[in-house]
Amino acid sequence: MRKAEIKRKTAETDIALSLDLDGTGKSVIDTGCGFLDHMLTLFAAHGKFDLAVKCVGDVNVDYHHTTEDVGIALGEAFASTLGDKRGILRYGDAILAMDEAVILSSVDFSGRAYLGYFLKIPTEKVGDFDTELVEEFWYGFVRKAACALHLRQLSGRNSHHIIEGAFKSVAHAMRDAVAVDARFAGEIPSTKGVL
Repeated sequence: MRKAEIKRKTAETDIALSLDLDGTGKSVIDTGCGFLDHMLTLFAAHGKFDLAVKCVGDVNVDYHHTTEDVGIALGEAFASTLGDKRGILRYGDAILAMDEAVILSSVDFSGRAYLGYFLKIPTEKVGDFDTELVEEFWYGFVRKAACALHLRQLSGRNSHHIIEGAFKSVAHAMRDAVAVDARFAGEIPSTKGVL
């Protein structure tokens, strides 16, 4: 059972998050930020991860702490469910079209945190969500998940499509990377023997 429950409480946010890597894509998301809720719902559905998130944050200030801390908690959940990463494929990538936007994502659950972020989001906001927070979300995620994640925009001019395409693309790449392959059962996917 590859499941995790994460509790994270700071002076700025109080988060309860549960993740099942082998789910069906169902989600119950309430972060106090409608746009982030929508992106996490898409992420769960396209990754076939069961995901529940409840976050009470200082959204009266802005969505920064909520977005970053939910990314951190989700990264912790992935790290917890994967353990020593025995039997997983480790790598995943996807190129996804979202109308005029085309987004490439590639992930390696290497044990090393790195974010290669190459999205050019043309507007500062989508609704009341600051688009610069997309990078903060994924940066928080990779730090705690201990993975390398590259996001590159190949085309696109609509901010919503670029961000939605990114979340969907990452979900597809991660679904492949965390998949258990019977050919590698019991093996750690590294010639070093540890990740």
